[in-house]
Amino acid sequence: MTRRPLRRPSPARLGAVAALVALAGCNTVVMNPAGDVARQQSSLIVWSTVLMLLIIVPVMALTVLFAWRYREGAKDAKYEPNWDHSTGLELVIWAAPLLIIIALGALTWVSTHLLDPYRPLDRVAPGKPVTAAIRPLEVEVVSLDWKWLFIYPEQGVATVNELVVPVDRPVRFRMTSSSVMNTLWIPAMAGMIYTMPGMETQLHGVLNRTGKFEGRSANYSGAGFSDMWFWTHSVTPARFDQWVAGVKRQPRALNRATYLQLEKPSEKVRPIGFGTVDPGLFRRVVGMCVKPGTDCMQGMSHGGPAVNDRAPRAGEAEGALTREPGEKGDSPHFTAPRGQPGGASDTDSGANRNMTRSIIHLPAPIAGATARTEG
Repeated sequence: MTRRPLRRPSPARLGAVAALVALAGCNTVVMNPAGDVARQQSSLIVWSTVLMLLIIVPVMALTVLFAWRYREGAKDAKYEPNWDHSTGLELVIWAAPLLIIIALGALTWVSTHLLDPYRPLDRVAPGKPVTAAIRPLEVEVVSLDWKWLFIYPEQGVATVNELVVPVDRPVRFRMTSSSVMNTLWIPAMAGMIYTMPGMETQLHGVLNRTGKFEGRSANYSGAGFSDMWFWTHSVTPARFDQWVAGVKRQPRALNRATYLQLEKPSEKVRPIGFGTVDPGLFRRVVGMCVKPGTDCMQGMSHGGPAVNDRAPRAGEAEGALTREPGEKGDSPHFTAPRGQPGGASDTDSGANRNMTRSIIHLPAPIAGATARTEG
């Protein structure tokens, strides 16, 4: 009995096996999230991919088929050099992509409105609508260099680089940034939303199972960006109350002075808890007026009036920035030009250099310049 020699595996097979082993240890949290909003977003990704594959797979298969069928050595392929049109083929070529585009457009339009990050949640899970008895948890988020600040206004506590939320309870994030644009992303909970200085953005999400989930910044913001991540803990309501009580016992207070120290750039910051919080701090962060003596920006999204720390200057109307246009009155325009413009009567004036149309006076033609020459 002869033994067959062992066949060495090809490099392609070894690469495929290595890829499968590597992927087996991956946790595809985007496609298997823990929150209802993120789960709907993952379904949108799946359906969009399937619809696109309806045209991609046949095109790839037909490419191989045509290359094989009409190869140089094929004897059974028809030779039709004068063929130029097929109504049925044209119908398939144009109708199939058109239907897929229509389906993708309808799916995207519906999902865009249904999963609008500013829209309050109408359910916490399939078959579990949000009732009047379920109040969303308010969390105010500030992206700092390079850490995350979470303020719980209802509970009166705050944390750095640690987020704790009750399971199956909607969470409403109100977000801003202290310096540069950033992005809050908790893949297991919801999509990513930008934070910007002087502006407030919102995000609604929910976690449907307890556990520890990673959150991070998804927008490069400088040297400490790679360490700008945090853990999101989804706990039972009773455990959440215990956690709040524990944070309240922290001696640190988050006020304006503490915030000004906290917003200074720092990297690899461990979780910090604050037992008390200045109620108006987040509004000042949005208005970019935490520093004493700084005027708050107008148009803050929560609709509150501006907070000014200084008294009106001499001759300045008190509250002028918040008055109606008719109440402000008029003042002379000291920089407006007086009298007729310089080029009103002289078309060759230098004042006409910015006009869109000017008349150019050419010198008189030289006698005989237009005479025809012969010979």
